[in-house]
Amino acid sequence: MKFATKAIHEGVAPDPATGAIMTPIYQTSTYVQDGVGNHKGYEYSRTLNPTRHALEKNIAAIENGTHGACFGSGLAAIDCVIKMLNPGDEVISTNDLYGGSYRIFKTIFEKYGLVFHFVDMTDVSNIEAKVNENTKLIWVETPTNPMMNIIDIEAASAIAKKAGAMLCVDNTFATPYLQKPLDLGADIVMHSVTKYLGGHSDVIMGALVTKDDTIANEMYRIQNSSGAVTGPMDSFLVLRGIKTLHLRMERHCENGEKIAHFLANHPKIDKVFWPGFTHHPNHHVAVKQMRGFGGMISFTLKGNNLEDALSIVKKVEIFSLAESLGGVESLIGHPATMTHASIPKNIRNEITKLDYTKKIIDDTLYYITESSHFIFDDNLERVGYISDDNYILTDDPFILEFV
Repeated sequence: MKFATKAIHEGVAPDPATGAIMTPIYQTSTYVQDGVGNHKGYEYSRTLNPTRHALEKNIAAIENGTHGACFGSGLAAIDCVIKMLNPGDEVISTNDLYGGSYRIFKTIFEKYGLVFHFVDMTDVSNIEAKVNENTKLIWVETPTNPMMNIIDIEAASAIAKKAGAMLCVDNTFATPYLQKPLDLGADIVMHSVTKYLGGHSDVIMGALVTKDDTIANEMYRIQNSSGAVTGPMDSFLVLRGIKTLHLRMERHCENGEKIAHFLANHPKIDKVFWPGFTHHPNHHVAVKQMRGFGGMISFTLKGNNLEDALSIVKKVEIFSLAESLGGVESLIGHPATMTHASIPKNIRNEITKLDYTKKIIDDTLYYITESSHFIFDDNLERVGYISDDNYILTDDPFILEFV
């Protein structure tokens, strides 16, 4: 079944009582039973609600999963995953991630005996280097927020399976239209449904999807026990939003590409981070695991001056200064002072420092990146590669494609 057909039809059916083609908003807390334990599948709306149930089945289907659970926010969904662990368990997370994820890991769960390691996952060998007998979860976000790094999900899955750990992928930026982590070996997919799935800046919600029955049982137990569920009205709004997800993502990708190239050629812009560029360090991974590069872009200004950045976000006209993303409106933000302010500055600087370093080779200034082993010219086009600490320049695109 094609993605668009799934998005519109999976999990939903005309209302049996009235024939309404749209799933009704079952705004009720409880359900009348014919006798003790004799009910129509619903007892109490914290446990299960028909509108939410339809949405959970729909999101599971478009992620190629079998079990879905919706929560009051993306952070509530993350909370559920971490509650599957026990004191002493260790988590390996990407070091470039949403500030709220970092905050809940460090300020909420660390004090309960969980250990979190933050590593550069653009090179998956860094994940493997941190694995030990206590590793129970690998947390991947790809593309990452805000630096648009790409992490190889299939490679991370192989490491997780070897370690006997779960792999959870935050698929918020890509959406299931562009990327399907479960098909690449992930155990759990997490979404901030607030963003692209809802798509209209009017809902706060999170979701988890899996096709593992054991994980699903834990997911539903925690969802019901902790009670951080979403309501029927929000569920209805997201069911509506998902029906146009494929169309919106196509346009996000189309517009994102135009904006990325515009910024790359602007005289006041220093660096642009967008995985669709061939010089993006893990562009080849993005090509392999995504069907498009999305509408999220990060960039830095020449001079790297805070006052200049704050001035730009005030002067834009079509774009609105606001947190969040994924709606039909175009937004601009300054992560260091907004969405990622909870990450300490010294750690943020380490995470977001530019991977490129300057190097004089044959009397010419080039940019090199140790993580991807490539050499770039002033236009950040690949012109060489690093091999055994030797800097090799070449104009052969075949070599540069397969080094």
